[in-house]
Amino acid sequence: MDKESMKLTNEAGAPVAENENSLTAGPRGPVMMQDVWLLEKLAHFDREVIPERRMHAKGWGAYGDLTITNDITKYSKAAVFKPGTKTECFIRFSTVAGERGAADAERDIRGVAVKFYTTEGNWDLVGNNTPTFFLRDVHNFPDLNRAVKRDPQTGMRSAQNNWDFWTLLPETFHQTTVVMSDRGIPASFRNMHFYGEHTFSLYNDKNERVWCKFHFRTEQGIKNLTDEEAAEVVARDRESNGRDLYEHIASGDFPKWKMYIQVMTEEQAKNHYENPFDITKIWPHKEYPLIEVGELELNRNPENYYAEVEQAAFTPAHVVPGIGFSPDKFLQGRLFVYGDAQRYRLGINYNQIPVNQAKHARVHDYHRDGAMRVDGNYGSEPAYSPNSMGDWSSQPGVMEPPLDLSGAMYAYDPKDDPTDDCFRAGGNLWRIMTEDKKELLIKNTANNIKPCTKNIKYRHAVHCFKADPEYGERISGAMEVDFDKVKELAKLTNNELNAATMDMKME
Repeated sequence: MDKESMKLTNEAGAPVAENENSLTAGPRGPVMMQDVWLLEKLAHFDREVIPERRMHAKGWGAYGDLTITNDITKYSKAAVFKPGTKTECFIRFSTVAGERGAADAERDIRGVAVKFYTTEGNWDLVGNNTPTFFLRDVHNFPDLNRAVKRDPQTGMRSAQNNWDFWTLLPETFHQTTVVMSDRGIPASFRNMHFYGEHTFSLYNDKNERVWCKFHFRTEQGIKNLTDEEAAEVVARDRESNGRDLYEHIASGDFPKWKMYIQVMTEEQAKNHYENPFDITKIWPHKEYPLIEVGELELNRNPENYYAEVEQAAFTPAHVVPGIGFSPDKFLQGRLFVYGDAQRYRLGINYNQIPVNQAKHARVHDYHRDGAMRVDGNYGSEPAYSPNSMGDWSSQPGVMEPPLDLSGAMYAYDPKDDPTDDCFRAGGNLWRIMTEDKKELLIKNTANNIKPCTKNIKYRHAVHCFKADPEYGERISGAMEVDFDKVKELAKLTNNELNAATMDMKME
C-alpha cells in the first residue's frame, strides 16, 4: 500500500489535520463547535449500530460455489441447475433466538441463508439446520419470537414462556423433540446438515410443475455437543462456531455439502396422507428419495464482517425462472416479512449493497429514489410502465404454470383436518433413536423444562405419550409428573387438554 493511500481524510475525501485532540478554547477550555471532524466522528459513531435482526441476529458468513453434478433439468429449467454449472454463493449461518452478543454454542436451531448469484438473478434459499419448523401458520410467527426472546418484566430469558407457548401448540412437538435432542447444539456449522425447510416448486421448460424440498448434507460428518460440553465451550469462546468456520476456510480446509432435492408430483400431493405443504411435517425419504443435485463448497472468507455479513439480506421471495413457491402457509408469510424486515433494517435500497447485488444479471425494476440511492437512479430512463419507448417490458415466458385452487375463503384450523397428526413425525423420530440418543433427549428436555410450572410439564408429557407411550413414560419420570394422570389427560382433545392444564394452578 502506497503512503498516499494511508493518509487520513474526512468523509468527503479531504485531508484530516488532527485525529486525537479536540479544538478547544485554550488548553483547558470547552470544545469548539467548529471541530467538524470531531462532530462527524461522533455522529457516525452514534449510528454505527443498525437495528439487529429480530431473529437470527448473530451470524457468520462465507462465500463459495455450488457446482451441479447431476441432471435435474427434467424438473427445473433454472439456469443454476444446468449440469456442470458453477454458481457463486454467499451463505450466512446464525443462531435464532439469541441477540448479537449471544454465545454460538447455545441450544437452538441454526439459521442458514444462501444467496446464489445466478445468471438469471439472485436466488435466496432461506432455511435452518432442521427439515421442519415450530409453526405452520405465519400468524404465530411474532408470538414465537416473543416467547423465545426476553421476558418483558424481567428482561431475562424465560423457560416458562418458551415451553408454555410450545406446549399450547402441539404442531411444535416434532421440532421441539429435535431441538432437545443431541442435534440441538451443533459442534460447528461445518458439522451439520441444512435444509430449505419449506415446500417449493420446480417447473421445467414444458411448464410442468413438481413440488420440491431442498437438502444440504454435510461431508464433514455430523458432530454435536452435550449441554456440559457446550458450557465448557461457551466459557472459553462465545464465538466458537464463527471462529471454527473462519479458521478452516482461511487454512484451506474448505467445508462441503452435497445438495439434494426431494420431488413430489402434483398428483402425489393431492393424495398424500397429510398436508405436504405443512412445514412441521417431513416427507419420508423412503417415499420420496433424495435426488443428488450438486456440491456446495465454502472457500472464501469475507473481507469485512459488517459490510458482507451484517448487511447481507435474504428473502425467499427472490427466486429465478424454474423455481417457485407453494401453498405452504408459513412460506407465504415469509415471502413478505423477510424482505420487509430488511427494508426496515437496512433501508429501501438494501439490494444495492454489494453483498446483496445481482452479480450476473442486470437489474431493471423501475424502483426509484429512496434513502441511499447510489447507482445513478436509472438516469433519464422512463420511470413508468407501460411506456412508448418499449423499455423494460415484462417477460411472460418465465411465468409459472397455473395452479388450481379450491375451497371457501376462511381462517382454517389445521386441527380440523382429519389427516392432521402433530405427533406422528416426533414419534417416528423417537423410535429410530438409539438408546443413548433417547437418554440424552430425556435428560436435555428435563433440564430445560425444569423451571416451568407443572401444568406445562403435563402438557409436554401428554404430547410425548401421544407420539410414543415409551417416550411419554420416560419423560414423565424425568419431569417428576404422575404418569397415570398423563395417560388420563391424553384422552382429551387438544383444546380440552389446554383448558384442563390451565385450571391446574400447579407451581
